[in-house]
Amino acid sequence: MITPEMIAKAGSEHAHQSALFCWAAQNCGQYPQLKFMHAIPNGGLRDIRTASGLKAEGVKAGVLDIFLPYPTNEWNGLYIEMKYGKNRLTEDQKEFIAFVQKYYDYGVYYTWQEARDKIIRYLEE
Repeated sequence: MITPEMIAKAGSEHAHQSALFCWAAQNCGQYPQLKFMHAIPNGGLRDIRTASGLKAEGVKAGVLDIFLPYPTNEWNGLYIEMKYGKNRLTEDQKEFIAFVQKYYDYGVYYTWQEARDKIIRYLEE
């Protein structure tokens, strides 16, 4: 069986985000709310045709990487931004956070384990 640790070994942001989704898939029994956690295709290097198509479909710069559409007593859902190395939030991401932080919980994480721990805290609050 492939584990999140095996996936994250590559060390990239992509690897850690993939590891997080591997963990989520393996833990839907314990946390059924994870079933509809999803990635948001708002970044990355793309050819101009693909980028134009995504923009036409409504993809927005600054929207965080992952969304867990499960409300709690305090929040309407959880946004997660995965980063790697020296990467920091962009100005667009800071603007997005300022817009949503009154109604949505969020976090910025550099490892899948940090993001996993936040998700567990969020679901168990």
